[in-house]
Amino acid sequence: MSTTANWPTFMSHLAERHEVAENTMAFQFDKPAGWTFKPGQFVDITLINPPETDSEGNTRGFSISSAPHEPTIMVTTRLRNTAFKRVLKNVSLGSEVKIEGPFGNLTLHNNAAHPAVFLAGGIGITPFRSIVVNAAREKLPHHIFLFYSNRSPEDAAFLDELKNLEAENPNYKLIATMTDMEKSARPWKGEVGMIDHNMLDRYLKVAASPQSSSAGPIYYIAGPPQMDRDLQAMLTKSGIDTDDIRIEEFSGY
Repeated sequence: MSTTANWPTFMSHLAERHEVAENTMAFQFDKPAGWTFKPGQFVDITLINPPETDSEGNTRGFSISSAPHEPTIMVTTRLRNTAFKRVLKNVSLGSEVKIEGPFGNLTLHNNAAHPAVFLAGGIGITPFRSIVVNAAREKLPHHIFLFYSNRSPEDAAFLDELKNLEAENPNYKLIATMTDMEKSARPWKGEVGMIDHNMLDRYLKVAASPQSSSAGPIYYIAGPPQMDRDLQAMLTKSGIDTDDIRIEEFSGY
């Protein structure tokens, strides 16, 4: 994720941070009056005079994991052993940062006749959390299927919240799958294995009905680069037009 033009820039302060999965933390920043964004967009965050830095620099791009109606700007990340992540994890609440944005176009399509199929891997859930929370709040008519892959439930950020949203939005379905339950201490009764054609086919065909619109789904992919490439190849091999596939890569997270 990177900026290519001049975008709104403002100073903000770290208001709160909390763990949302193993080695994964959400950071909440003050939101200035009048500033808004579309669910699925991202921002650049720059640390101000950090106590340490490294070759990757003091700026990172983060998808916004909060929804527009929520009171803070929340971003969520895996805690890699980099200077930026160490500083963000340990800096005092109230510390100042520079935020630039929003930007990006991994946003929900306008035509609700087309279902939305979100394919998320690990921390790639962040833009989709924003979108599905907003969809429930705004009572959007889009039919949304969120396929969410993690190694284990311990690794799955926002898992319980995403499941509970089904009770708020009858047009929304979460399909969570785990790929390495042997290392988990938690029970799991959901899907296991990678997101593949058979998994998509089972859920999307069951959801279809003679009364359903014939408009095909729009597919959104967000996750590690290799997963993105594998899922895109799987979709195109299944006959999905590339115009109906939208991708956000999460490298180095």
